[in-house]
Amino acid sequence: MEKDRLITAEPSVKAANQYKSTSINNSEEGDDDELLDITEEPGTSRRRTSSRGIIDIATGSPLVETIETNPLEATHYEDFHTIDWVRDTQRYRSRRKAIQKNRRESCWDAIKAATDAGAGWIVVLLVGIAAGTCAGIIDIGAGWLSDLKMGVCRDAFWLNQEECCWIQNDTDTGFSPTEGCDQWFTWAEMCHHMNIDAGAYVINYLFYVLWAVFMASLAVLLVRAFAPYACGSGIPEIKTILSGFIMRGYLGKWTLLIKSTTMMLAVAAGLSLGKEGPLVHVACCCGNIFTYLFPKYSRNEAKKREVLSAASAAGVSVAFGAPIGGVLFSLEEISYYFPLKTLWRSFFCALVAAFVLRSINPFGTEHLVMFYVEYDTPWFFFELIPFMLLGVLGGLYGAFFIKTNLRWCKFRKTSRLRQLPVIEVIGLTFVTAVISYPNPYTRENTSELIATLFRECGPEDNFDLCDYKRNYTRVDQVDYPNVKAGPGVDRAMWQLSLALLFKAIITVFTFGIKVPAGLFIPSMAVGAIGGRMVGVFIEQLAVQHPDWFIFESCTAAGKCITPGLYAMVGAAATLGGVTRMTVSLVVIMFELTGGLMYIVPLMVAILISKWVGDAFGKEGIYDGHIRLNGYPFLDSKRDFGHTSLAADVMRPRRTDPPLSVITQDAMTVEDLETLTAETAYNAYPVIVSKESQRLVGLVYRRELVRAVKQARFSQEDIVSQSIVYFSNHVPRYTTPGTPTPLKLVNILDPCPFQITDQTPMSTVVDMFRKLGLRTCLVTHNGRLLGIITKKDVLRHIALLDNQDPDSIMFH
Repeated sequence: MEKDRLITAEPSVKAANQYKSTSINNSEEGDDDELLDITEEPGTSRRRTSSRGIIDIATGSPLVETIETNPLEATHYEDFHTIDWVRDTQRYRSRRKAIQKNRRESCWDAIKAATDAGAGWIVVLLVGIAAGTCAGIIDIGAGWLSDLKMGVCRDAFWLNQEECCWIQNDTDTGFSPTEGCDQWFTWAEMCHHMNIDAGAYVINYLFYVLWAVFMASLAVLLVRAFAPYACGSGIPEIKTILSGFIMRGYLGKWTLLIKSTTMMLAVAAGLSLGKEGPLVHVACCCGNIFTYLFPKYSRNEAKKREVLSAASAAGVSVAFGAPIGGVLFSLEEISYYFPLKTLWRSFFCALVAAFVLRSINPFGTEHLVMFYVEYDTPWFFFELIPFMLLGVLGGLYGAFFIKTNLRWCKFRKTSRLRQLPVIEVIGLTFVTAVISYPNPYTRENTSELIATLFRECGPEDNFDLCDYKRNYTRVDQVDYPNVKAGPGVDRAMWQLSLALLFKAIITVFTFGIKVPAGLFIPSMAVGAIGGRMVGVFIEQLAVQHPDWFIFESCTAAGKCITPGLYAMVGAAATLGGVTRMTVSLVVIMFELTGGLMYIVPLMVAILISKWVGDAFGKEGIYDGHIRLNGYPFLDSKRDFGHTSLAADVMRPRRTDPPLSVITQDAMTVEDLETLTAETAYNAYPVIVSKESQRLVGLVYRRELVRAVKQARFSQEDIVSQSIVYFSNHVPRYTTPGTPTPLKLVNILDPCPFQITDQTPMSTVVDMFRKLGLRTCLVTHNGRLLGIITKKDVLRHIALLDNQDPDSIMFH
């Protein structure tokens, strides 16, 4: 962002044209104004008025200095401030009008106009390529580091377990990573302990824990040292930024580099977190960086947020291999302002990102994700009952998780644990690794676990979850096939029960630690485990009681229960209960799995999950963390059902000091400098006089400070006692011995948003939501009564919701 600049032009008529304003909000005078009011009085020099004020023709120096601002230059917002959507939009339109006006003057101007017009598509193309490339690198790195805890490919250490075993074309589909693969060595074998006994188990166990703790320690130290903003999911902050909040450094290059690196380490450490949410943050970092190549976006925060909306869609696209779902996710969950052109650019960006990731092929399966299912077994009407049950369970777990996680994060913020983030991460990783290793369903990478739970058992599967007493030689069976569960399935059920309990609890403590931590994959894992268990139960119920009327269709179909489908539905229901996503989640799930024919079960489970979750609380986990962190996010999806008025919210209150205002023709330069030094307000109302309190307009702090500094620096006649005029009614002649007045009418906003004191707050809230206002003035019969800022609105809503209004992090 540009810094405040001091204009060093000489005080001449030629320099006056340098500051000529083209803003639609500023008063403009025609070129013929330079020829008006030329007078000559006895004993005085000749004078004339112009857009710069009153000019002495003999000397060319101004008697009344007018400082004008350039509306095409970038607006600099301070950290933790909100942007002015209305002014940024007006600034963009003025800039576009100027470019279109100049494009016929030369070929270079025509090229610049064409480049500026196509900048939106160019930047989203670059963002899509960058997001897909980053996602491919992260997927490959996370897979290799995850397998490093189990062993190493001795002849090619840079290969993960699956790629290592591809060398001899002998991969294993079970949970024992070394059976039948001579190239892959466990750490016990690397220590020359070749026997499979208790000693080998202890060695592998020890290396598993040590690698996990080392990776997590490295991740948290990198985050703490180089990019503190790289921790967490990033989605609550992205939502807040897209609503118009400024967080310097959150989308910077260091955050991108550190988050991409530590994301791989955190996932590989075995913590109950995912990389899908942080990938949205990574994509938005790419979007923010590329916007600096185009002045159209780098100098306009409102336009920049259109690119960030497209980038968030690309992040979901590469996280789940769901371009359409990514666009809907950005529209439903992330974006605050989403015009139609942003919709198309978001789709293009998500498509490019998915294509790049598909070209990289990080999983070697020709699919963007490892959850793709190959079966297309039809579902039956009676299965809607267990699907609805999974929706209820998903909603209940979502409500439980939101409440417990927010309480734990609040405790973390208010206790001594806040000062020990590194110790917390290391301790949590140690506990997770120690408990995870004995259970094969928690030992493996969470994404691989979900892929295993989604799949349908076949003849080649030899692990416990697929230990069925099937008869694959009979093809003429009329009755329901014999699919009684073997002892391996029974053993897998209690292991999955322990895994479900462990995952459900440990995720509560993991989400929010100071490493990149996504929530999608852990939530899906909890739901997939529960769904698979329900699916196996329904399957065995159908086997034991084939004569029940609800299973009559199974006789004709041959097979009607697919436990993998139940895992898929359970994963969607749980994720929906935690995040409260609806339409976008349905699309993400069927793009994620390729199960297009299972849309109805997914819709039913997700809808019920949201209903059940909303019964315990309306906000999802991301909205809860926005509230917990005090981010100034004005949710456009919430209804304001209170009957308060603008007079109840405006400031100053009865106990507050008087409102800081500026009179249009009675304050000196020193008064304005004192006002801006002693107060930190972003804007000051301008009134006719203290007695009348009639509103004239609004002056923004940054423009006022810059204009006064510019006048002080460029004009020797401007002194502390110079009167400042915010109107065109300036005395033509000055009294001898009095300082030269200063005219600042061109930095005055003559049409600020204003309401009456009896305006319902529901209307005020809608204005702030839909127009993106920063400030709104309250008047009564034209007299200024007070002011309402976005912070006042947020504090009022928090107060009505029985929350702490002073927790809003806002300036």
